[in-house]
Amino acid sequence: MDNNANNNEHDAQKTPVATKRPTMLRRLLSHHELATLLLLLHAPVDAYAKPEIPRLQEAGLVESILSDAGAPQFRLTDEGNAILRGLGIK
Repeated sequence: MDNNANNNEHDAQKTPVATKRPTMLRRLLSHHELATLLLLLHAPVDAYAKPEIPRLQEAGLVESILSDAGAPQFRLTDEGNAILRGLGIK
């Protein structure tokens, strides 16, 4: 019986452990955040037009840019576009 237990331990050491895939988001987006991403799909918005912008920026889904007039605006990042593509929108 001890030999069988040793074999099981040995097999467990040889078996590769499935690595956890990194996820893009650490939390679910609210419906307001999804709506903001949809707005940004068509054009940048003013920096503080929507209260969801700072949280989306923290998540790496939007980035700050300067408009032609020099006013701060936000647009989608590649990650933000990937979220919309994953939803079948883009």
